[in-house]
Amino acid sequence: MHILITGGSGFIGSHLVEHHLAKGDLVHVVDDMSTGTVQNLAAHKDDPNLHVDEANIVTWPALEKAVAWADRVYHMAAVVGMKAVLAEPTRVLSTNVAGCERVLRAAHASSWRPMIVLASSSEVYGSGVHNGFDEDGDLVIRSGARSRWNYAISKLADEALGLSYARKFEMPVTVVRLFNITGRRQTGRYGMVVPRFVEQAVAGKAMTVYGDGTQTRCFCDARDMVAALDLICSHTSATGEIFNVGNDEEISINALAELVRQRAGSDSSIERIPYSEAYGEDFDDVLHRKPVLKKLRALGFKHRYSLGDTLDDLIAHWRVSRSEAAG
Repeated sequence: MHILITGGSGFIGSHLVEHHLAKGDLVHVVDDMSTGTVQNLAAHKDDPNLHVDEANIVTWPALEKAVAWADRVYHMAAVVGMKAVLAEPTRVLSTNVAGCERVLRAAHASSWRPMIVLASSSEVYGSGVHNGFDEDGDLVIRSGARSRWNYAISKLADEALGLSYARKFEMPVTVVRLFNITGRRQTGRYGMVVPRFVEQAVAGKAMTVYGDGTQTRCFCDARDMVAALDLICSHTSATGEIFNVGNDEEISINALAELVRQRAGSDSSIERIPYSEAYGEDFDDVLHRKPVLKKLRALGFKHRYSLGDTLDDLIAHWRVSRSEAAG
């Protein structure tokens, strides 16, 4: 199978690369390396089944040819991470929306019809308050929304574009709303909490909780995510549909910090930092973000990795990385 992954050097994209190379697929990655890095693909740099182009998806001249080659397109290219979203609000909107539209137009112009998976986000649920968010629920974006919601707005626009192409042109497009995916190669420098906690705990540094820590999230191992996406793509009934992809085991950020510290055997202190200090502006946080996974489980999906499994893997990985750096 021919696989095109935009944003393939990023954390999530690199796991998709790894997954499909293991299956013997031919994989083509395009990424401008703005939030990803070629090092995420270093283990496969000599694999003849992998081709990497460093380019911006908005301007890349070879996009039409690559889409026409592919049997499946994972569109992962986007400006991601809360710190990046707040720092570059206009680039979030222009890159995320224009890049998605280019991919869809290229697929429509081709005589070939690749399966297209559009990566959306749990952020599209906005500031709604629910015990669990399902795909048919209302999306709540506040009027006069601050720049933290630009990412959600861009992803919602991508969803609308993708589903419109699917309905009008009968293109096989599926939207996946990703909920707090975590695992190896994710970095904390853009605000991601799990790698930040793990790195701090392993190094014996203070673990920084943003806000009061009572907010809850559900964390999904990247290896479960790629298996879920592959499963979704195997069902023709997924065309034109939206799927939540994540885990529904909820944990507060305070409890997450304690769990990381415990599993790392760390004596790091836990410090709480106001949002204004962490992000440099008034910040609207979401108290709870839990997916309803009924649609995904109806396809037969089962998680293989618990949060504890993921943390143990990350802690071991960070210890090896620190040892290699010291050596």
